Amino acid sequence: MENKKVFLVSIIQEGKFFVARCPELGVTSQGESLVEAQKNLKEAIELYIESFGLEDMPEVSVDSYGTTVEVVAKDELIELLK
Repeated sequence: MENKKVFLVSIIQEGKFFVARCPELGVTSQGESLVEAQKNLKEAIELYIESFGLEDMPEVSVDSYGTTVEVVAKDELIELLK
């Protein structure tokens, strides 16, 4: 019997690469395109499961919400970071 599980992932572009992460498992991969990063992360997750199994994995809701936050640093903070 096949045991399927859905994992939440995030993919962001860093330079010319797309970095894909599965925070639930601590697995990261990359690719030169969004599709390649997703494919590589899927393979990395499969290898993780093959090595460590799915036992004791908490159930995770697939209803997730993503957003961005814009932060503007104050001049004093910028001076401290120099």
